[in-house]
Amino acid sequence: METIRNVMQRPDPALLNAFREVLKEYSPSCLVTDARRRVGAIGGLLPVLPQHKIVGPALTVNLSIDDLVDCMPVLALAEPGDVIVVACHGTTTTAMWGGLMSTLSLKAGIAGGIVDGAVRDVDEIRDLGFPLWYRSTVPRPSPTAVHDRTEPVQVNVPVVVNGQVISPGDILVADENGIAVVPQHGAEDVLAGVRRQIDKERVVRERINSGATVQELLVEFGHL
Repeated sequence: METIRNVMQRPDPALLNAFREVLKEYSPSCLVTDARRRVGAIGGLLPVLPQHKIVGPALTVNLSIDDLVDCMPVLALAEPGDVIVVACHGTTTTAMWGGLMSTLSLKAGIAGGIVDGAVRDVDEIRDLGFPLWYRSTVPRPSPTAVHDRTEPVQVNVPVVVNGQVISPGDILVADENGIAVVPQHGAEDVLAGVRRQIDKERVVRERINSGATVQELLVEFGHL
């Protein structure tokens, strides 16, 4: 199969910076998902470090089960701030990310990695402080030499992770709760919704701390 390398259309830098401001809040992925009315949420992937919070455009890598190959060449297409998404379709018998990939990504300024499959070298990745989300761990490396393949099969194509479609350039917001996907089309509206949600939650917390009851809060806000 010929490798497909499509060009990613990256979001406006000012818009990305505005979304990065959301990282200062509690549970940014939840805020974004709330703003999208529970659409675009990905759960079930583990962060190497729970305190990590990232925002960035998705650089997608699609692998079939028969083509679990070394993903390092994708770094040549990445730019600082990108989030590399490796769609392994839940296959966990082979590690598709490890310490060397994390080191190279860190040096390249990559915001983080999301692997819908297995990784290895978690202790090294933790010490590096590289933000990485993964499905499971396994010591077995990718069989690149066996398949005589050294590059991902498809780069910057729509991928599916936990039933959620991620297109190249989608804005990803990830933290210990999970991952929120924001398509570029309509991202400004989502950001406005996030800001409204932040303001609402601040008021709710103030009401709670001032002694408001659950019934009073429901009357005022409709739902919490």
